[in-house]
Amino acid sequence: MVNRFWAQLFGTGLVKTLEDFGYQSEWPSHPELLDWLARDFVDNGWNVKAFFKQVVLSSTYRQSSAVSAELVAQDPENRLLARGPRVRLPAELIRDQALSVSGLLAARIGGPSVYPYQPEGLYDSIVVGAEYPGTKWLLGSGEDLYRRSLYTFWKRTMPHPMMLTLDSPDREFCTVRRSRTNTPLQALALWNEPGYVEAARKLGTRMLREGGIDDRSRASYAFQASTGRRPNESEIKVLLSTWARLRTDFEAHPEEASAFIATGASSVDGMVTPIELAAATGVASMILTLDETITKN
Repeated sequence: MVNRFWAQLFGTGLVKTLEDFGYQSEWPSHPELLDWLARDFVDNGWNVKAFFKQVVLSSTYRQSSAVSAELVAQDPENRLLARGPRVRLPAELIRDQALSVSGLLAARIGGPSVYPYQPEGLYDSIVVGAEYPGTKWLLGSGEDLYRRSLYTFWKRTMPHPMMLTLDSPDREFCTVRRSRTNTPLQALALWNEPGYVEAARKLGTRMLREGGIDDRSRASYAFQASTGRRPNESEIKVLLSTWARLRTDFEAHPEEASAFIATGASSVDGMVTPIELAAATGVASMILTLDETITKN
């Protein structure tokens, strides 16, 4: 149990083979630490929150994830814990984070599965069209579109395509340790999937409404909300130049601005002009899809 918790925080367990914790598993990198954590976990009444609090407040976890070429050569997988963890977030957390930063995330806990955005006709000729649950994707409405990914309906042999693109496995077999890939398709999905475009629009609305009185403060507001830090001068220059270019493009093609912000079921803020909102949405989309945004540093 504590080995799997450790892997959630550091990306790799003290025993790397999470799915095989026995005679044929990999030997733990820190056997004494693993033994102590397990004993302490039991002695504290299997208190999961206490375990996570203890680890995230440790000096080991709170190290910088910056790394030198020499350290990469000596310990490429950070098994010796000489630096802080740096791993891409799981598929579910990437989506939940975008919803949270945008203000769309529904906080309700529990309830039946929900059906967020999915490509039309995905089940055609693949899933039998019988009249029983799970044979049709009935697009949800209201807060069902914005609930945590934990509640997304999951067909065992056909996971949600967005989750699959970001390395979520199917459920034909038990998968304890997920692979992590880096593909162009992932970037295209984050830029174009309706749920992420809608989240970018809502973040863009927050930028204009809550971020300040000028583009610099608004871009800085969204960047900090997404990454946890203020942008440096070179980063803010890129954001501002992109924003100016998008504004010019949408002013020349106002119909494209209106079409862009129409993505998603949530209401569009009528107090903001379509051109201004479309430009802010483009900047917000760029921020939400940064490596730093979707990676735990």
